[in-house]
Amino acid sequence: MAKKKIEFKIQNYGIYTQWERGSKALPKIKKITTLIPAALDVEFGLILQIKGGKGLCLDFEIIHPPFIDLKTGEIAPSFVGQHFVNGNDWRFFIGDTFWEPIEDKIGEWEIIVWNDKKEIVRKKFQVVESE
Repeated sequence: MAKKKIEFKIQNYGIYTQWERGSKALPKIKKITTLIPAALDVEFGLILQIKGGKGLCLDFEIIHPPFIDLKTGEIAPSFVGQHFVNGNDWRFFIGDTFWEPIEDKIGEWEIIVWNDKKEIVRKKFQVVESE
């Protein structure tokens, strides 16, 4: 029997309402854009939809401009993690928000998602000074 093809699709991307980490509710899209103003509590990223992928483990990385990790005093590495797909029509939010100091968060941010070492999503955002 042939394997069902798993579908990956960016549902939307840009600026969102604040997301409560740990909540099952996804944030709502406020503006579709890749130009993100650097301001406190601006939530940005993308919502990825996966069809037919229940049980998959996705790896992700958020590459950001170099900034100092205030806890270690070192340049913060990219954010990496995994997400488990819990349904056959599954959506999840991957993104970030800004914190002080804001100035060192300006520049290019990139979100990459892999399934079984195969890249399925790559989206770049340009973070600019807020007006």
